[in-house]
Amino acid sequence: MFTVANLGRVCDMLVADGLMHEGQVKDVMVRYSIQEKRILIDRRGHLRKALGRRRVSYEVGEMEIIASFAFPIPNRDNQKLTEHNITECVARHLSLPFFIPDPTKLDYKLVTSTFPGQFAERHLIIPIRKTRKVVTLAVANPFDTELLESLNKYTGTEIELVLAPKSEILKTIMEFHGFKKSVDLAAKQASDDLGDLGNLEALARMKSVEELDASDQPVIQAVWFLFNYAFDQQASDIHIEPKRETSEVRLRIDGVLHRIHVMPKVVHRAVVSRVKTLARMDIAEHRRPQDGRLKTTFKDSEIELRVSAVPTAFGEKVVIRVFDPDVLTQEISQLGMFATEQDLFESFIERTNGLVLVTGPTGSGKTTTLYSTLQYLYSPAVNITTIEDPIEMVREEFNQISVHKRLGITFSSALRNVLRQDPDIVMLGEIRDQETAESAVQSALTGHLVLSTLHTNDTATSVTRMLDLRVLPFLLSSVLVGVVAQRLVRCICEHCKVSTLLTHDQILSLNIPGAEGRELRVGYGAGCAKCRGTGYRGRTGVFEIMPINQHIRGLIQQQAGAEAIRREALAEGMITIREYAIKKMAMGLTTYDEVIRVTSES
Repeated sequence: MFTVANLGRVCDMLVADGLMHEGQVKDVMVRYSIQEKRILIDRRGHLRKALGRRRVSYEVGEMEIIASFAFPIPNRDNQKLTEHNITECVARHLSLPFFIPDPTKLDYKLVTSTFPGQFAERHLIIPIRKTRKVVTLAVANPFDTELLESLNKYTGTEIELVLAPKSEILKTIMEFHGFKKSVDLAAKQASDDLGDLGNLEALARMKSVEELDASDQPVIQAVWFLFNYAFDQQASDIHIEPKRETSEVRLRIDGVLHRIHVMPKVVHRAVVSRVKTLARMDIAEHRRPQDGRLKTTFKDSEIELRVSAVPTAFGEKVVIRVFDPDVLTQEISQLGMFATEQDLFESFIERTNGLVLVTGPTGSGKTTTLYSTLQYLYSPAVNITTIEDPIEMVREEFNQISVHKRLGITFSSALRNVLRQDPDIVMLGEIRDQETAESAVQSALTGHLVLSTLHTNDTATSVTRMLDLRVLPFLLSSVLVGVVAQRLVRCICEHCKVSTLLTHDQILSLNIPGAEGRELRVGYGAGCAKCRGTGYRGRTGVFEIMPINQHIRGLIQQQAGAEAIRREALAEGMITIREYAIKKMAMGLTTYDEVIRVTSES
C-alpha cells in the first residue's frame, strides 16, 4: 500500500546515494498525487488495449511515482532517474537482491501455476524459483509486510524476496498469464480425446480429426502474445514444435535458441492453423511442406515474417523467420567491417560490371550484407533486380522476382528474362547449379554488376566451387571482382562487461604471432538482466575479403586449388576470418569463446 512515509523513505535512500537532491525531493512531495493519477490513467489504457480488461487492480507505488518525474541525476551528464535506478537503490538499502525478470530463464509452469493471473497482477509478484522449503519471489513493493505474511501462509514454505522494477513484473505477468489464458481457453474448446493425424504414433488408432477453428479469439490472442514477445526480444526465428504430449515454443535470440512456452498438444494445431492462415497457406494440407509469408507492424515499424511448415513425427512444425528492416538493411558501415575492408568492398560494388560473391554458412549474415549493399547502391537512376528463392523481404525500391520451379521459373530462366529488362544490377539469391553459375557469369560479361551467394566456408573455396560447377576458367577469371566470406559473432554486453587475461593455452590456441609470453587482456560479459544472463547482446560481422588481382586471375585460369589461391591472397594482405575475429576480441567487442566457436574451421 502506498504511503507518504514510504515515499519519503525512498527519497532519502536516493539522496544518500547521490541520485537525487533535496530540491527534487520537495518537488516529489508536493506533486506526488497529480503524478499518481496520471500514471493510473496511462496504465489503465495500456492494459485495457493489451488484455481487454475494463479495470486495473494494482496500486501505484512509491518508486513508480518518483520515476515518472524523470529527474536528471545530479552530476551525471544526460542521465535521468529511471525505475531501474530507483529499484536497484532501494534493494541495496534493504539488503535485497536486485532482479530483472528474463522470460527466457523463468519456469513458465511455475510462474503461471503458483498464483492466478489476477492475484499476481494485483500484488505484483512472480515466483522465480521453488524448492521444497523455499519459494523465491520477485516483488515490486518491499514495504507491504501484510502481503509477505499472507504469501507465507499461502505457499506453506519459507519466502525469499528479490526486488524487481514494477514495469518488468507487469510485463512478465502480461506475457505469461496472458498467453496462458489464451491457450487455456483454446484448449477448453477442443475435445480431450481429439486425435492427431500429424502424430505418426497415433495413426494406429485411426480416429477422425476435427480441425480446431484457427480464427477463434483465444488462438488469435495466443499468437498475438507470441509475436509481440518475439519482436520485443529481437528474436530472429520463432519455432513452434510439436512433441508427444505437448507443444514447445522456442525463440532464437542472438543465434541461440531459448525455450519460452509449453502449450497443451491439443492447442498446437489451432496455433499452427492460425499462423498458416495469416501467411496465406493451405490450412487443410498437413502432409506436405509449405512456405508462406506475412507482414505485420510492431512499434510503428513494418516487420516481415517468412513461415515454413513441415510435417514431423508428432505433427506440423512451424518456423517463422523474422525480418526486421532495421536489421536487414543497414548502412554498410554498420555491418562490422573495418575501414580498410569496407573501402575494398565498396570498390567491388561500385563497379558497373562484374561478379561479386558473398559466401558463408546458413545464418552467417549473407542476406543482410546483400540487402544492405543493394540499399547502398539504390538510386532512381539505377535499375536493380533480384531473383530469390524465396524473396527474403519485399522492398519497393527493387524489382524482386521469386523462383517457382513448378512454373518453370528458375534462377537461370528468370535471369535470362531479366536481362531483357535493362538491368544495371542483378542480385541472385544463390548459385546452386551449373546453369545458374554460367548464367551469372554471362550476365557479368555483358555489362551488368551481379551479386550472389555461395555456401562455402572461405573465399578461396568459393573460386574452386565455381570451377567445380563447370564455369570456364578464363571466363571466371575475367568477370570475378571479389569474394566476401563472413560469419556473425556475438557482442559482449556493455552493461556487464568486465576484463580478464587470456591463459597461456588460450593464447597458443589462437596462434597469434609474437603473443607467447605476453599478457593479453580481453573482455567478457559477466551476465546481467539486459543480456538475459548470457554476457552477450547483439551480433557483429567478421569478414574475409579477397580482391581478384592479376596473380589470382592467373591461378584461376590454371585451375589452381583453393590452398594456392588462399596463399596468394594472404601474401597480398588478406585478413582471415579468424584474424578478423581476434582483432574484434582485442578491441573488446567479442570474447575468446566466440572467436573459437565461430572460426573453428577458418
